[in-house]
Amino acid sequence: MSAERRPPKPLDGRSLEHLALRYVERFATTEGKLVDYLNRKLRERGWAEADPASPTELAARMVALGYIDDRAYAEAKAASLARRGLGARRVRQALQAARVGVEDHEAIAPQLAEAARDAALAFARRKRIGPFGDGTADRALREKHFAAMMRAGHGTALSRRIVTAAPGDTIDEDCY
Repeated sequence: MSAERRPPKPLDGRSLEHLALRYVERFATTEGKLVDYLNRKLRERGWAEADPASPTELAARMVALGYIDDRAYAEAKAASLARRGLGARRVRQALQAARVGVEDHEAIAPQLAEAARDAALAFARRKRIGPFGDGTADRALREKHFAAMMRAGHGTALSRRIVTAAPGDTIDEDCY
């Protein structure tokens, strides 16, 4: 026989702020993600006070206090994804999903462009594509490798150059 769960208490201003602080403390986040989290908690638990809750204002206060920095989040996330071998397109998609603003996207665009070749090579090394493969790739396998490079967010020219490279070849900096 299982015990019935009581529904959680509705939130008030103090508990909403406590949830926000706890979330910011535990996770690297953006202002948009914090607003989404607080809105979800309000939907789940309800609101106990007469005045309506304002997750947007609370998130803006967290930004003003320096607990949240969207640009630093974007730079760290972009660097992490590039180290994993994901290209600029996939990084942009991840940052959009994290609700990073357009101005922060544009600020890290040069960083993404500089890391494009290294990220593509890291992906190829991890997946054993092109110069990191065993050299037995037939046309069908090269097409699969090319598709994987494209899904990882790399440019067409760079992906094609890496996929068609023989084992041990070096990839020039000007191939993209």
